[in-house]
Amino acid sequence: MTAQLFTPVDVGGVTLANRIVVSPMCQYSAVDGSAQHWHQVHYGMLAMSGAGLLCLEATHVERDGRITQGCLGLYSDDNEAAVKPIVEWVRAWMPWVKLGVQLAHAGRKASAQRPWKGGGPLTQADAPDLPWTTVAPSALAYDRGWHAPVALDAAGLKRIKQALVGATLRSARLGFDVIELHGAHGYLLAQFLSPLTNRRSDEYGGTADKRRRFPLEVFEACRRIWPADKAMGMRLSCVEWVEGGITIEDTIETARQLKALGCDFIDASSGGNSPAQKIAVAPGYHVGFAARIRKEAGIKTWAVGIITEPEQAERIIATGQADCTAHARAFLVDPRWGWNAARALGVETPPLPLPAARGASILAFRPQLVAACAAD
Repeated sequence: MTAQLFTPVDVGGVTLANRIVVSPMCQYSAVDGSAQHWHQVHYGMLAMSGAGLLCLEATHVERDGRITQGCLGLYSDDNEAAVKPIVEWVRAWMPWVKLGVQLAHAGRKASAQRPWKGGGPLTQADAPDLPWTTVAPSALAYDRGWHAPVALDAAGLKRIKQALVGATLRSARLGFDVIELHGAHGYLLAQFLSPLTNRRSDEYGGTADKRRRFPLEVFEACRRIWPADKAMGMRLSCVEWVEGGITIEDTIETARQLKALGCDFIDASSGGNSPAQKIAVAPGYHVGFAARIRKEAGIKTWAVGIITEPEQAERIIATGQADCTAHARAFLVDPRWGWNAARALGVETPPLPLPAARGASILAFRPQLVAACAAD
């Protein structure tokens, strides 16, 4: 039996051993942007998941661009040094796994509480030096009670572009194979794309093409200094689930223009830019967006969003709706999800490091064990 989910795929010159991606998942456990022991254990575990690509969480390019105080960063030498052991461990023990990083700036959604503390805006009650000043395309707060951001001027736009380029250079030094720029979920690049949050009257606001200008300029600058034989793509919120927001047609055109700049893939997500959103959540609810972008923009896509079952992921790939399936919480529930998916689909399991691979032999005895228990 051949499962399409477990066939190789080339993404921008990087060959993934299979079509399974560990999607970026914020851990909110860094200290001033620097990875901790938790991250080493967490990513070491996920490297052994059976996925062809492991993508680190939203990794912020400015200290003030972090969502929370616990968010990972690549804005300092200390940040870079803290990520290096994670990359080195994966390379040493799981060399067949490709590594990606998602570069992000939270814009007006920065300076927030960790989710387990409510996720709302930070206040001076949390610490005397909080909240920090946030920035956005326009001075529009995310919601009532949230801090009003400062509208970015020319100097601010230049600073953020340089921060993204700087984090791209750090990613190259660290040896990542793939970069995903975060242009979704209501964070800064998504705020520029959206008519709900971009009310500028200069060359970066107004028409859809003007709203795309800054994200496209950022992508082009990062792509220019990222190695040609490594992949770069962008996560986009395909629709905003709010009247007057981004439509799938807008996103298809954005994908076309990104492709012309050397974009290798679109990670098709949705929402996150407005608390008024009404999302029709269901298993695989973004797959149709990935399929349309793939067909109409002629670019590789990743499908994400409640893809929890191996058979579900296999159908998405086998029917040509996406080139990869990206999974987040499924890997938190089952850190060997990719490995177990191969077993469920009846194909050869991905390799494991020798200390872990020894455990696979016990599976041969499972049918006898089940039968013995049933007999008792």
